[in-house]
Amino acid sequence: MTGPRVLRINGALVEAGPVPGASLFELARVGDLGLLGEVVAVDGDVATIQVYEETTGLRVGGPVEMSGGSLTVELGPGLLGSVFDGIGRPLERLARSEGDFIQPGATAATLDADRRWRFTPAVAAGAEVGPGDLLGEVQEGALRHKVLLPPGQTGRVREIAAGEFSVHESFGRLEDGGPLRLAHRWPIRRPRPTGLRLPVAQPYLTGQRVFDFLFPVAEGGAVAVPGGFGTGKTVIEQALAKYGQSDIVIFVGCGERGNEMADVLREFSGLTDPATGRPIMEHTILVVNTSNMPVAAREASVYLGLTLAEFYRDMGYRVAVMVDSLSRWAEALREISGRLQEMPGEEGFPTYLASRLGGAYERAGRVEASGRPQRVGSVTLVSAVSPPGGDFSEPVTQASLRVAGALWALDAELAHQRQFPAVDWTTSYSLYGEETIAWFTRETGEDWGEIRQETLRLLESDSELREIAGLVGQDALQDEDRLALAAAAVVREAVLSQNAFDPNDAFSPIGKTYELARLAWRLLLAGREALRAGTPFEKLDLDAPRAALLALRDASEADRSGFIERATKAIEDLAGERSEA
Repeated sequence: MTGPRVLRINGALVEAGPVPGASLFELARVGDLGLLGEVVAVDGDVATIQVYEETTGLRVGGPVEMSGGSLTVELGPGLLGSVFDGIGRPLERLARSEGDFIQPGATAATLDADRRWRFTPAVAAGAEVGPGDLLGEVQEGALRHKVLLPPGQTGRVREIAAGEFSVHESFGRLEDGGPLRLAHRWPIRRPRPTGLRLPVAQPYLTGQRVFDFLFPVAEGGAVAVPGGFGTGKTVIEQALAKYGQSDIVIFVGCGERGNEMADVLREFSGLTDPATGRPIMEHTILVVNTSNMPVAAREASVYLGLTLAEFYRDMGYRVAVMVDSLSRWAEALREISGRLQEMPGEEGFPTYLASRLGGAYERAGRVEASGRPQRVGSVTLVSAVSPPGGDFSEPVTQASLRVAGALWALDAELAHQRQFPAVDWTTSYSLYGEETIAWFTRETGEDWGEIRQETLRLLESDSELREIAGLVGQDALQDEDRLALAAAAVVREAVLSQNAFDPNDAFSPIGKTYELARLAWRLLLAGREALRAGTPFEKLDLDAPRAALLALRDASEADRSGFIERATKAIEDLAGERSEA
């Protein structure tokens, strides 16, 4: 026998040799079926290969073929609307060729080589071009897909032509003979080069009031969403994918249940973008590595999603990446690390967990893309974390908090109380509040920042007062404290709570969010004014303004102004109350 052979098999890890000159993360085909894997360790001429597929039936002595390159993904038109597995294989085309179950060693190109795209050049023959320069455009659904010169290439355009081309056909050449194509390959573990990293300024609007109002995240920011089982992490990420204001959405299902991802596919296929009226799948890519798929591919799925996001970011688009969840990704790292017999860190996770997580979070950002003309794009990363038992002190959550700019902590107790989103406002925070306040002030009103700070103080005091009321009873509190409890309840119910299944409340425009928050704060001020005028707390009619605010919360966009007037009138009546004495 000649060539490398399988020497040892340990679950998803295979030792192969002799492999002189093997490099870390080099791709390999393992066994008679050609299972895909990559090198994760090298010891002399023996390579340890992490196999991305089920290794049942693999035998010692089977052939191993080294590729000479790392795991890459093909980038070009045709990605939008697709569903890929963790290593970039399109599941729809695999289903047509292999059936409902992926066969061992199955291969399929990321992009459809037979589909043709109408290309319109943006440069002429003789133009000097460098990495990232715009060569032309193709229309991909509602999106103008910008064809850029890939990183690492430069030169003068010898010829370029308009017309219809497949992703592998050449539409032009450089003077050195290098072909110009619609697609190119990129290693998923390597961040794509950029020009200048820019400071955050504009918020990533989610349409969820508790986030946009209290804990905003900036475009190009990163946020961790930890929560125990049943707290609504998946529902929140799906809501952001549906209603968040971004040009492109990448949804990575990493180790989640297959039925959840099936629900995502069914829902997304029937949704329309409220801004354009077009199907939401036209600007969405799903990367799926469910819990019944090989665990080794979970790590690659996150890097694949980030690489796809950076590709569209370089075109100047705003991209939102939803990862559900990073805990399953970290568990894959732990399993592979254990099989490699590496020194374990806290709770058995590898000692490099924090650096790997930091590297993933750092790929978010708002940048000035390389090349001409000038383009500004962003990658916003929203990553769910599933701490066992809801314990936020576990390693994955703590490592995420060191690098994420915002924390949306989900509380199981709030979820059991039917408070959705079940965000614990005493634990959650955002480092983007000050950077985005100028934008919110411009778009809403000068008092946005003041109302936000006062609402946070009210919720903080509400937690303390509820503890006291639980000991001595609410009737023992002073009237002003009882009013604060009542006003905080209205804030929780009318401002922070949101119904994902109500067509009028699933998405909250920033104007509606501002009006609800302003009126809820005005309710507290009106109640204090009435108390100072001598009205006892028992005589305050809080039911009318509360009902008006709830009606405004559930009102359609067309009816909103009328409900604002009704709520304003109810609050003014409250402020005008006087003691009968």
